[in-house]
Amino acid sequence: MQNTLDKMRADWDARARENARYYVNTATESWTDEAFFATGERTVAEEILTDMTNICQGREPKQMKVLEIGCGAGRVTRALANLFGEVHAVDVSGEMADRAKRALEGHPHAHVYQNNGMDLSIVPGENFDFAFSTIVFQHIPSRDVIENYVREVSRLLRPGGLFKFQVQGDTTFKSAEDDTWLGVSYSDDEAVGMANRCGFEPRYRHGAGEQYFWLWFFKK
Repeated sequence: MQNTLDKMRADWDARARENARYYVNTATESWTDEAFFATGERTVAEEILTDMTNICQGREPKQMKVLEIGCGAGRVTRALANLFGEVHAVDVSGEMADRAKRALEGHPHAHVYQNNGMDLSIVPGENFDFAFSTIVFQHIPSRDVIENYVREVSRLLRPGGLFKFQVQGDTTFKSAEDDTWLGVSYSDDEAVGMANRCGFEPRYRHGAGEQYFWLWFFKK
């Protein structure tokens, strides 16, 4: 386990030093600030603003405390900070976390931490209203790491709170155990099993069998 976490950190630090924004979003190798952060706003528009009933549950966004797993260079984090009242985000890579912190200058209610790659002990407080993660777990080569993250999110969420996240759903390929780019995949049954073990109700799922397999886990 520790070897996996060390490799995840080392690989993502190296990618951040080489071209952080490209490895966060591979659509182009040369991102301008405007274009890069616009993709984060687009993600929030597509995955959050269309789903506010499940996410907010009657709360005002500016009164909500949210958590992001795998913030990278702050692409989505900044868009979350433009919408919600308090944002906390983690990344295994110190290089990526440093870039995210710079992206969030001027957003005093947004906080970024380098974590150990598998738990959220560094995040202060509990009773988060919402947690989110996209294009992150598909890179993690260990089911144990992913499940521990899910269990940790359950610990931090308030009862009934939603963890909306994406995993790799294409089970036709098998990644190497140490591949931190093509991580492990989940079938629908495997996703449901993980939810039940970690204290969640897997109320909705979309995209089973595809790269972008979205899961709506509500804390029991």
